[in-house]
Amino acid sequence: MPAPGAVLPNWAIEQIRTEFTHHPDQPPAALLKISIPDTGPGMDARANLVTYGNGAPSRMTMLLAEFHPDVLPARTDNLTGGAASEMPGAMEEGWSGFFHRAHRLLPSDGVLLLATRQHRDDNVGLTDPLGSLIACARTAGFRYLQHIIVAHTHPAGDQLVAAPPSDASPGVTHSDLIVLTAIHHA
Repeated sequence: MPAPGAVLPNWAIEQIRTEFTHHPDQPPAALLKISIPDTGPGMDARANLVTYGNGAPSRMTMLLAEFHPDVLPARTDNLTGGAASEMPGAMEEGWSGFFHRAHRLLPSDGVLLLATRQHRDDNVGLTDPLGSLIACARTAGFRYLQHIIVAHTHPAGDQLVAAPPSDASPGVTHSDLIVLTAIHHA
């Protein structure tokens, strides 16, 4: 089960680190996870960074970004932070700006992993941010590679029993992990 405010459980992050950073004859590399707390201006400065594994990554080739559903807007058709039409340069704020900055950090073929889950709200209904997040990432220069489901379950005999995070919406028993790669044109 993930810690309150987190999207993925620690076992899933360790599995991601092992699978995505493993090179033959070398231990898995360290993984940098960034948790975004809000979408306001300067959101990167308030982000929580955690390194998994021994030491810091030797170079930035992979970034795991956790987007807790509570920080995503209820309407995901516009993830720019709502200010893009109000003033010049506003695209550098909000989700669109985050993806552009992540793209500048990663080398060609660098990997961006997005972790989030659905959110249910009595007033809005189901919010599934995947389509809008992928569209923002593609606009910033990322290529979609894969969608992985992280089930929040535990074994009980010969069955899997749901063990949703304590802060998950009712009925949500999995998180989504989206794998993207940075495209840089020469």
